[in-house]
Amino acid sequence: MNTTASNIIETDILIIGAGPVGLFAVFEAGLLKMRCHLVDILPQPGGQLTEIYPKKPIYDIPGYPSVLAGDLVQNLLKQIEPFGPGFTLGERAETLEKQEDGRWLVTTHRGTKHLAPVIFIAGGLGSFEPRKPPIDNIAQFEDRGVEYFVRNPDFYQNKKVVIAGGGDSALDWTIYLADVASDLTLIHRRTEFRGALDSVEKVQHLAQSGKIRLITNAQVTGLQGNGQLSGITVLHDTEGEYQLPADHFVPLFGLTPKLGPIGDWGLKVDKGNAIEVDTFDYATNVPGIYAIGDINTYPGKLKLILCGFHEATLACQSAFKYVFPDKKLSFKYTTVTGIEGLPQ
Repeated sequence: MNTTASNIIETDILIIGAGPVGLFAVFEAGLLKMRCHLVDILPQPGGQLTEIYPKKPIYDIPGYPSVLAGDLVQNLLKQIEPFGPGFTLGERAETLEKQEDGRWLVTTHRGTKHLAPVIFIAGGLGSFEPRKPPIDNIAQFEDRGVEYFVRNPDFYQNKKVVIAGGGDSALDWTIYLADVASDLTLIHRRTEFRGALDSVEKVQHLAQSGKIRLITNAQVTGLQGNGQLSGITVLHDTEGEYQLPADHFVPLFGLTPKLGPIGDWGLKVDKGNAIEVDTFDYATNVPGIYAIGDINTYPGKLKLILCGFHEATLACQSAFKYVFPDKKLSFKYTTVTGIEGLPQ
C-alpha cells in the first residue's frame, strides 16, 4: 500500500548516515536543486569524526594542509546550510519498503517514517564496536584508564599513556600525543606496521630521539590498579614479562563493522560486510539505492574521505536522472554559475 500520511518526512534523497560523505552529498544534491534528509543513529552530525576523534588532524583534504576532524564537520555543515537539509538524529534506519509509486519508505527503530525515491547509504563502517584485546580484567578499567578512542587529546596532558596497535590510528595518535603526554609508549605485536610509511618514519624518529618509548614484538597482557589504572603488564617475545606504570591504556586495534538492519535490505554484500556497487555511479544492485563512502566496496576501493566525496558527486548526478528522467541535466562549474544563497 502506498503511504501518504502527513507525518511522513518526504524528500528527494534520503541519506542514511550523517558523516562527512553524507554531508557532502547534500551539497552536491543541492547544486542540482534536490532536497535531502539525513538519518543517523548518533545524536549529532559528523559520524566518526565527531564521535571518535574530533580533535584529530586530517591531512588529505584538498585545500587544507591540516584540519581537525571536528572543524571539517563544522565546515561541511556550514557549506550545506543554504540547502536546508533535514535531520533525524539518534535513530537507526530499521526497515525498507517499496511503495506502489516506486518510492522507498524507511522507518527508524523509533518509528519515524521517511519517504524518498532515492536512498544514499553513507553509513561509514555501519554500526561499529572497538576490537578489544584479550585481557581478562579489561572491562573493569574501561573509562577508568582504558579508552578505545581518543576523543580529546588534552585529556592526556601530563599523563603516562600506553598506546597499543600498528595501524594508522595508533601511529597518528602516537605522533600527536608525543607533545601532550608526560610519558608515552607505543606497543605493537610485530616490527612491521600497517600504517602509512611517513607515519612509521615519524614514530621511529620520535623513539630514536627519546620522545617516546617504542616496544615491538610485544603485547599488553595485564592491567593493574585499584579502581583506576596504574600500570600494565607487557609480554615481550625475548625479554619476557614486565610491568610499566600507566595512567591510560589506549588499545587501537580498529573497529568491527556491522551493517545492522541494512544487511536485510536485499543489497549485495561482500564477506567484509561492505556493500558492492557499480563504479559508474556507485549504485547498488537495488535500483534507486546507492552506497557511498566507507560502507561500499569495488575493485581498487580506498577508504578515504576524499574518495567518498567523489563517490557522492557521481551518485548525485545519477540520482537526478533517476528521480527526474524527463529533465535535462546540464552540468556547470560553480565558479561560473555561482550558488544561490552562497557568497559569490
